[in-house]
Amino acid sequence: MTQATEPCDLSATEARRLIGLKQLSPVELLDSNLRRIEAVNPAVNAVVAMDVPAARAAAQAAEAAVMRGEVLGALHGLPVGVKDLEETAGLRTTFGSPLFKDNVPAKDERSVASIRAAGGIIFAKTNTPEFGAGANTRNAVYGATGNPFDPLRSAAGSSGGSAVALACGMAALCTGSDMGGSLRNPAAFNGIVGMRPSPEMMPVEKQLHGWSPLSVHGPMARNVADLALLFSAMTGIDQRAPLSRPVAAAPGEFSPPPGLDLSRLRVAITPDFGFALVEQRIKDVFFDRVERLRPHVAKLEIAAPDCTGTDEAFAVLRGLAFVASHSARAAKTPDLVSPNIHANLEEARGYGIAELAAALSAQTAIYRRWQAFYEQYDLLLAPAMAISPQPWSQLYPKEIDGQAMKSYYQWLAPAYAVSLVGHPALSLPVGLDSDGMPFGLQIVGPRHGDTRVIAAAAVLEQVFAADALTRRPLPDLAALQARAPLSETPGFYGYG
Repeated sequence: MTQATEPCDLSATEARRLIGLKQLSPVELLDSNLRRIEAVNPAVNAVVAMDVPAARAAAQAAEAAVMRGEVLGALHGLPVGVKDLEETAGLRTTFGSPLFKDNVPAKDERSVASIRAAGGIIFAKTNTPEFGAGANTRNAVYGATGNPFDPLRSAAGSSGGSAVALACGMAALCTGSDMGGSLRNPAAFNGIVGMRPSPEMMPVEKQLHGWSPLSVHGPMARNVADLALLFSAMTGIDQRAPLSRPVAAAPGEFSPPPGLDLSRLRVAITPDFGFALVEQRIKDVFFDRVERLRPHVAKLEIAAPDCTGTDEAFAVLRGLAFVASHSARAAKTPDLVSPNIHANLEEARGYGIAELAAALSAQTAIYRRWQAFYEQYDLLLAPAMAISPQPWSQLYPKEIDGQAMKSYYQWLAPAYAVSLVGHPALSLPVGLDSDGMPFGLQIVGPRHGDTRVIAAAAVLEQVFAADALTRRPLPDLAALQARAPLSETPGFYGYG
């Protein structure tokens, strides 16, 4: 269904262009976003906190700067939603936890500050599972977030609120974060674009394990050009983050980097990285999509890096992060920490120093095998998710095509296979699956190949947009507006 023509439905790049030309007021754009939130958010619960007076004051200041002819930042006047794991000055940041339900930070963290510095208007927080744990956006503070294509199904997570807000036109741009796919998963489930950058590109100064490449912040948008715009604003160097260092240049402010010749690319395709459990119907859609690329590329063949040991290594290193982040609060206030966190901590405490040493060694060996693989290929394409969206009332899928999950996060393997080695990856929406839900194609680049990934995604987006079957799907906003509030659904409040 075609969305109504409102300022909030403009792409971020077009809105920014019009703002610079004095043809669109930042105040008008913000008001359009706020009207969309009022109309649609009750059905999906993506936006969970706002400071409208402060946002409107910022939009008025942005408009005044335009009228004075000032030099404008890349994001000048654009309303930006921030995932509720990122600290925002003066705007409630709960991390999805009752422990922080009244927390209002005094200052922005680096990622948010970079957006403000580029002229973005931080106006809303988007929902996330408690402390970002889990791929189902649901918590005890704000409740569940529903998929805009079926609000009773999962929006994935942990950046589910940002993905849904974008899909519905509630924000021009949104932030996300990704460890085991927390940014790419919701991008795939909700039909938007989300990128996990190289860890060096967007330093996170508050990480407890600053030397680990697993957890990163990243941009989310409705198309690749918009994503490149936010990417250019969020990149930076921060001496507090050990991995932070200059790498490949960021794309230009208003468009993806030019010059990628698709016909020269050697492209590998894999439905499962050789080890992941993936629904057959997802594999079927994946092969249908990638086969459409065969006439456009130099080489397209089934291949994947040797990922032997990925499951085991990721489980241990993920467990290490859980112990560092949550063990103290779980011991001090056990009743205010979800069963999900407790279960993860229990698993993590079962690992010892020998398992940790083995996991780190395996991670290094797997990484080196990936580097050898990219001597033969320029890009790797895979499904962004292993399954079609399931009801958010389920914590996680217990099985895939009759095969039981080893753990509650094993169904995220197509995403964490990439996280383990620190490569950049982007989820691109390419139509619907056989169940009528959005399907995301994961584009994985070489180490530090962020600009290549963005450039390739921009070209592939054009190829897929030529066919109504494979272009980005749009939710039915009128149907969402007519629905009863999601909060009236049994089980809405709880842990996901």
